[in-house]
Amino acid sequence: MPFQLPAHQTLSDWLQFLSGLSTPIIIGFAVFHLLFFGWLRAWCRRDLRMLADTLDQYTRGLHHRSVLDRSTSLHAQIEAFVHDVHDVLADPSRATDRRLCLERMQILDERRPYLDSLSFDTAVNTARTMIEAYPLSGVLGTVLAIGSALQADAALQATSGVNLVMERFGDSIWSTFAGLLSAVVLMFVSSLSEVRFAGLSESRRRVRDMASRAKRELGLAVRPQELSAS
Repeated sequence: MPFQLPAHQTLSDWLQFLSGLSTPIIIGFAVFHLLFFGWLRAWCRRDLRMLADTLDQYTRGLHHRSVLDRSTSLHAQIEAFVHDVHDVLADPSRATDRRLCLERMQILDERRPYLDSLSFDTAVNTARTMIEAYPLSGVLGTVLAIGSALQADAALQATSGVNLVMERFGDSIWSTFAGLLSAVVLMFVSSLSEVRFAGLSESRRRVRDMASRAKRELGLAVRPQELSAS
């Protein structure tokens, strides 16, 4: 009859195998998480650039338009362009500029993808929330190691069970360290990116509000014959 390992010994081997994988898995996911934050920052800058370029086209030709250097931050460019449109809306005497804004309203369509913040906000929220999983994953790796030692052969436990527990616990404590370190690093990266992400959301909100106000006020103020005559 072939020799077979006891069921509890097989479970111990599996637990030891899983606990040994916990540290490299945590490190691998942390590296992927860092790359994901880098992708989010690139996504944020792309949408900011698209907003700034669209508003630049929208306000081009207005009198008293803000003239900014291209090296100016994208947030400052968007803020200046939004103020230019609000100045036009607040001054009924600027009839030419008001007609021009209304004619170009189709350029700034509220249904444009870069004004839809749901996908971006969902990705950012997921990236932030998953940081909380790293310390728990590290503790799980340590618990698996202790469980594998406790499931070891009864005879082995009688002779050196305590030493086995301490040995495997010492090896697996690195999973807890990796989980805590990954969480700290990712929290730092998230805090650095928070201002950029919040700025994009605020810029989108301001542009949507500006577009809605312009459609509402200019559509009522500019007479159809004036628009066709232009």
